[in-house]
Amino acid sequence: MSSKPREWKLEPASFVVVANRLPVDRVENPDGGAEWRPSPGGLVTAFEPIMHRRHGAWVGWQGAAASQELEPFEHAGLALVPVPLSSSEVEEYYEGFSNATLWPLYHDAIAPPQFRREWWDTYVIVNQRFADRVAEVAAEGAVVWIQDYHLQLVPQMLRRQRPDVRIGFFLHIPFPPTELYVQLPWRQQILEGLLGADIVGFQLPGGARNFVRLVRDRLGLETLRDRIRTRDGRDVLARAYPISIDAKGLHELAAGDQAAERAAEIRNDLGDPRVLFLGVDRLDYTKGIPERIQAFGELLAEGRIDPDHVVFLQLAIPSRQRVEQYRQLRDDIDRLVGRINGEVQRIGRPPIIYLHVSYPRVEIAAFYRAADVMVVTPLRDGMNLVAKEYVACRQRDDGALVLSEFTGAARELRQAYLVNPHDIDGLKDRMVEAMNDSSRNKAQRMRAMRRQVLENDIDKWASMFLDDLERLNGTPAAREAAG
Repeated sequence: MSSKPREWKLEPASFVVVANRLPVDRVENPDGGAEWRPSPGGLVTAFEPIMHRRHGAWVGWQGAAASQELEPFEHAGLALVPVPLSSSEVEEYYEGFSNATLWPLYHDAIAPPQFRREWWDTYVIVNQRFADRVAEVAAEGAVVWIQDYHLQLVPQMLRRQRPDVRIGFFLHIPFPPTELYVQLPWRQQILEGLLGADIVGFQLPGGARNFVRLVRDRLGLETLRDRIRTRDGRDVLARAYPISIDAKGLHELAAGDQAAERAAEIRNDLGDPRVLFLGVDRLDYTKGIPERIQAFGELLAEGRIDPDHVVFLQLAIPSRQRVEQYRQLRDDIDRLVGRINGEVQRIGRPPIIYLHVSYPRVEIAAFYRAADVMVVTPLRDGMNLVAKEYVACRQRDDGALVLSEFTGAARELRQAYLVNPHDIDGLKDRMVEAMNDSSRNKAQRMRAMRRQVLENDIDKWASMFLDDLERLNGTPAAREAAG
């Protein structure tokens, strides 16, 4: 669904979310006008309900290169404040430093990170632009919540301009161990940038411990467990806040007639298989897509899975299509799927269906509802909300979740069929176990996981973070934002 932008008078906001992207994409029309469409992605999904309830302002890039600054506007009830990026800034700040330097480094260097000085220089410039924009938007004493690795310098930059505001920062991806992080030529600047926040939040306790250790060893700051004393005498809290989803809303969406009918259509279109395996991922080299496809292909070759009764459906949502590593990954997966399907000597539906396309939320809910076994096997992931979404969408105590040990979600969804995705033989065994396990065992596992997801939803995550921010630096604005 798209809509014309409606200008919004820029008024001071007591609660501000700052993210690399706005929750909408700007689409240019031939007549020079513009329309806005909701953006895909876990961050948007996670924050949209919070923003609606707190009536905050969202500061972010509009998703396309722009030569001029756009005015703030409202869309679907959200106050949005665009930050413009030029084509060269998109290439150097976003595709370069954010996604070719920080992303691989923070994900255990699964792909080699690239360190280019011109990318860093642009990262600094863009982070300063974000900080300037937030300084204009934030009311006196406002709560500002900055999101993710693209904007790690903004906390310090904003504090210099607006010492009155309360600043939280949350990292949605892993924070690496010292041995990896110290490769970064600008390691000190990033640490100091993050310390501009009052709270630095991480997905896992290990990430928080890595950060505390680094600021103690590299910056010489005094630390006590999860507290850091800065040189200007402030206390900064570094703590884990595992992110979650709007579990109730997603469960209700999957329970609706549209999702139910579509789930039945999906299974019918696939020939009503006895077992439907499903993978849903953004196309990324950290997600372990080739490994799980290889495992399934070997199960077919070994006769442990019957292609007449079992289908693997892999949805790969397009991502960073201008980055060479992602284009290469897509080609590699295309060839792997084609080879495996070609080796299964049968006429009719192939055993692996690979779709490289985005889907609306209700369609994804239908896929979750249709699947018998969900395969979530990243090589490294800060949390992974797909695993939680699958659990939330189940309408009965059935279904099975094969989950990588190297996701943050594995700490919470302990009843999943946990696996090391690098161990192809182990992955094969877990997939077969999940497929053939008794209904009783599956029901016990799913009930426990559903309870975990429903009791620890996105509201609880936000409340935990904002309540800590209030206690650390209590203000009326912080109390209002925390609800």
